[in-house]
Amino acid sequence: MLSTPLSDSGTELDALRDEVDLVEVRADLLGEIDPARLRRRFGGRVVYCLRSRDRGGRFEGPAHVRHARLLAAAERYDMVDLEDDHDLVPELLTRIPAHRRRISWHGAAADHGTLHRRFGSMAATGAALYLLTSAVSRAEQALAPLRFLHDLGRCDVTAFGTGAAGVWSRLLAPWLGAPVVFGGLDGGDPDVPTVDQLLGDYGFPRLRPLDTVNGIVGRSVLASKSPRAHNAGYRALGIPALYLPFQVEDFGAFWDEVAESGLTALGIPMRAATVVSPHKEAALARAGTASPAARGCGAANSLVRQGSSWRADTSNSPAIRRALAGVDEPVSGRRAAVIGCGGAGRAAALALAGCGAEPVLVNRDRHRGRSVAARLGLEFVPLDEFRADGYSLLVHATPMTDRAPFRPVELPDDAVVVDMVYAPTETAVSSEARERGLAVVDGWDVLLADAGCQFHLMTGRHIPTEQTRALLQAGRTLRGGDVLSH
Repeated sequence: MLSTPLSDSGTELDALRDEVDLVEVRADLLGEIDPARLRRRFGGRVVYCLRSRDRGGRFEGPAHVRHARLLAAAERYDMVDLEDDHDLVPELLTRIPAHRRRISWHGAAADHGTLHRRFGSMAATGAALYLLTSAVSRAEQALAPLRFLHDLGRCDVTAFGTGAAGVWSRLLAPWLGAPVVFGGLDGGDPDVPTVDQLLGDYGFPRLRPLDTVNGIVGRSVLASKSPRAHNAGYRALGIPALYLPFQVEDFGAFWDEVAESGLTALGIPMRAATVVSPHKEAALARAGTASPAARGCGAANSLVRQGSSWRADTSNSPAIRRALAGVDEPVSGRRAAVIGCGGAGRAAALALAGCGAEPVLVNRDRHRGRSVAARLGLEFVPLDEFRADGYSLLVHATPMTDRAPFRPVELPDDAVVVDMVYAPTETAVSSEARERGLAVVDGWDVLLADAGCQFHLMTGRHIPTEQTRALLQAGRTLRGGDVLSH
């Protein structure tokens, strides 16, 4: 989808030559452009779209102006988008043949029956493609368009939920018959995956066999690199699974409606999930059984189906141990500070204790910090009273990237720093520690270790480590500026 102007050279289209079949030009955002310029660098079909404001676009104007622009586009474009509510009139239908029409409908979240009725009306007018999108605010609402596709059984209809909560449905829709998956060329819309992500993270345009869906579940997951790592592993090992991002506010509703039943009804059940902030405690509560590590820290970042129930676990603890194994420094006997008492911080503290270190929990919120420390049987230090000079091992487990929540200059010269945050550029914690000449395990090291542990928990197999490392590095700058903590 082209929604911002091309560069003067237009070289960004070169990457689309072999993998992309169709480019949609959003004329309501771009204005009128010459499709001949696109065709000089792109050999696929070019679609003209003039999205109305009441359908999520920016076009406003009288019908005769709109229809004149659509008819002019029909002279130059391979296909013209006709909105179901505005454009199915004789003036346009007699001059734009069916094989060059895409008929679209864009509305509020709609149930399964409403989508069927709407499509029944649309299908009365012939077209090459049909598109139905629903603006969803909850991930479970995006089930309706997928169920609609599943029941419809056609190969000329695309349907999915839009918005952050619907991203997972646009990615899954092609396995249910949708002929098109939409990606942005420039990443300007955070709720639309980029073409680079579609290719690198999800393996499009090839549709591999699919028996199950896994994914990452959290409040802010669209920038996560976990889909890139897991899906690359599935492809390399021939595992018929797809790993998706589920942006979720209400964990219980999502788990009941999507994970437990909705995906199963589509014939592609969920078998495992990575669970991130703020749902780790809720994930543990949903499990029938739990590992000692998950019970110990009172949170789980992994749920794996076992029969009719789920087993909770945490990959953070083994990931910390695995990441520290790459540092030529002993851990046992070190006095350690863990800054942050979320699920990742708690798991890290337990992992360090298991390695023979002496962890102390540090947190800004005194009440929460004391409560968590008491549960884990650890000493607590308020962040505003913390000094780093008494610790030779420090784990940073807060989301802060632009500044360190402590003074790295206070750390002793033999200190090891573990930063559990990954970002497109090095975080302040990692950067200041390296300037000191300290041993650093940065967020990307932890992410690689965590992905390996998660993958094994979910599949029982080992992720191809070097291939995964290369893919994560290649995707490091995608969606620049996005940050996730584990």
